[in-house]
Amino acid sequence: MKSKLLLASTALALGSAAAVPAFAQAPAAAPAAQQNPFAAPSTLPFQAPDFSNIQDSDYAPAFETGMAQHLAEVNKIADQKAAPTFDNTIVAMERSGRMLDRVSQAFFAVSQANSNDALQAVETDIAPKLAAHTDAIYLNPKLYQRVEALYDKRDSLKLDAEQAQLLIVYHQQFISAGAQLSDADKAKLKDLNKQLSTLSTEFSQDLLAATKDNALVVDEKAKLAGLSDADIAAAADAAKERGLDGKYVLSLQNTTQQPMLQDLSDRATREALFNASWTRAEQGSENDTRATISTLAKLRADKAKLLGFDSYSAYVLDDQMAKNPETVGAFMAKLVPATAAQERREAAVLQQQITSDGEDFALKPWDWDKYSEAVRKAKYDLDQNEVKPYFEINKVLEDGVFYAANQLYGVTFKPRTDLPVYQPDMKTYTVYDKDGSELGLMYFDYWKRDNKAGGAWMSNFVGQSKLLGTKPVIYNVANFTKPSEGEPALISFDDVTTMFHEFGHALHGLFADQTYPTLSGTNVARDFVEFPSQFNEHWALDPKVLSHYAVNYKTGEAMPQALVDKIKKAAKFNQGYALGEVVAAAALDLKWHALPASAPKQDVDQFEAKTLADMGLDTKDVPPRYRSSYFRHIWANGYASGYYAYLWTEMLDDDAYSWFQKNGGLTRENGQRFRDLILSRGHTLDYGPMFRAFYGKDPDIGPMLESRGLTTASVDGITPTPTSDAPAEAPTSGSTGL
Repeated sequence: MKSKLLLASTALALGSAAAVPAFAQAPAAAPAAQQNPFAAPSTLPFQAPDFSNIQDSDYAPAFETGMAQHLAEVNKIADQKAAPTFDNTIVAMERSGRMLDRVSQAFFAVSQANSNDALQAVETDIAPKLAAHTDAIYLNPKLYQRVEALYDKRDSLKLDAEQAQLLIVYHQQFISAGAQLSDADKAKLKDLNKQLSTLSTEFSQDLLAATKDNALVVDEKAKLAGLSDADIAAAADAAKERGLDGKYVLSLQNTTQQPMLQDLSDRATREALFNASWTRAEQGSENDTRATISTLAKLRADKAKLLGFDSYSAYVLDDQMAKNPETVGAFMAKLVPATAAQERREAAVLQQQITSDGEDFALKPWDWDKYSEAVRKAKYDLDQNEVKPYFEINKVLEDGVFYAANQLYGVTFKPRTDLPVYQPDMKTYTVYDKDGSELGLMYFDYWKRDNKAGGAWMSNFVGQSKLLGTKPVIYNVANFTKPSEGEPALISFDDVTTMFHEFGHALHGLFADQTYPTLSGTNVARDFVEFPSQFNEHWALDPKVLSHYAVNYKTGEAMPQALVDKIKKAAKFNQGYALGEVVAAAALDLKWHALPASAPKQDVDQFEAKTLADMGLDTKDVPPRYRSSYFRHIWANGYASGYYAYLWTEMLDDDAYSWFQKNGGLTRENGQRFRDLILSRGHTLDYGPMFRAFYGKDPDIGPMLESRGLTTASVDGITPTPTSDAPAEAPTSGSTGL
């Protein structure tokens, strides 16, 4: 588990100061600190953050006081005279850092989803301080000696299974953070960590600004031909918000391809929109990210060498389910042949469609979505605009996402309006377990804003922990296009899938049943954390679930079976592109982090061009889902050398779904089994044994390729490296969408 802030990561739980044992109590807080809204646990239900009482100016002093308190608590643990025991060392660390955790959970939620200049200033200032704070804990020799002493005699401590796992995790955290380095190398590591944290924050803020600044401004409505009236109205509203009355603004999504490319008739507008996306962070402006990521890659390679690894990829993967770059490389290599062949077939079909339409130009990336949609309509008689009226967002959430969770796990949901939120569009719900007891809280923030990071994600305001007496308070964030005033909130089926995906993460957090916060909920490896989320996507098209939420917003009539059949038949369409863009992005990520410390800083454009050219995929027609310069996952969101996890866990989730299909499908019995063996386990067990306990054998790539509609002729099975008791890295910023 790589160096994460012990009890200030977003996956950890909150507790009260009263719960901290005497030897871990921080000095009494000054009156000013006591007035800070983070000085004590919130008095709201479930200790949810009281955003009505939190000002932007509260965060910086709360961080400073929280770090001081946490360090005082940890130093008392390290300096105590008593011999180390599990309670006075490991449990004491689990209880420490509560104020820092409270402010971290709230701040990083708001700074990612509702940022402003004041919050960005705090983020810039606090990033290197948090890195130094983490180092002050993990590189404390007295503290490590206590952890090591316990680890060395762990077999004689009579620990239960969760306690034993927690001790293993702590020991691995300290080693991965550099606890065994010499003092000279620790000093080097501290400097590297400071630089890396500063640059990651810089990248994130520059990308947010670049994405906003490079939105496409269109002067004439005619150039938007093909878009719906609602989309054109939303573009006009976006222009008005920027003071561009009479014009139209097409805001950029986080990915390379943009949703409106499939509908825009004007090829010049399509090309302009694609290029605005492709070059968003490569304009040579102050928000150009290329110099930053070149330095990040070099510093990460240097850090890996200092810690004894050949590359940053080897360092990161050491505690993941895959374990090493060789296993990931072998897995990826098995996907390339079938994917590349399908890309070529699809490109040929699209070129034929272009010719059939009387056009005379070669297929380009900005044409793909437009003509694949045309082929979809012709081949499956499926028009995406015909589908949208059946996907009203509130109906999808309550009668689709929630309904599936109820049918599988027995949970129920009650909306509430009494909880303060950081943005007025947010919705909140109390979640009740199958026996009617309160399970936790859910927040939803779905609409795109210029001050919101791109993509979709889940994280916690409060984590679950029996030790701390806390239940989960979880939020889902997305970037769907908000309808104009008076228009229905209709979304695409891709958006529907995103809602099910992020709620899969939420279920992983809601069903957490751990004593210790470090092992709770989604505090698992990157190549396991996406398993529950991608598995949950399957229920969007389950007949029982789909018929419950896919209702025409005007007539109230259920989606006709003929249209349902079309959606299902088309589900495997365009999979060469869909899989190819993810494989290309994952390969790009792995290549950046395979660089040895001996390699010089890379020219980003040259490095990326060569990597894409060498990977054996049709990247000229199917570019990576993220280009290096706007690949937030790997430069700022903790997925460095981990983007492959979406593919790895797709293998896991398709395996699990195939088990469901063979055993009766969507039933409470099957759902309870999945909850008991996967969703409720957190990181109390290593991932290989956990998966095998549910599936009955090692992961099998066959169901994944079958689900994608790809041939298995050139693809062998995949068996992960046998897992040991080594722990895996916990997400440090929640779980991020594809």
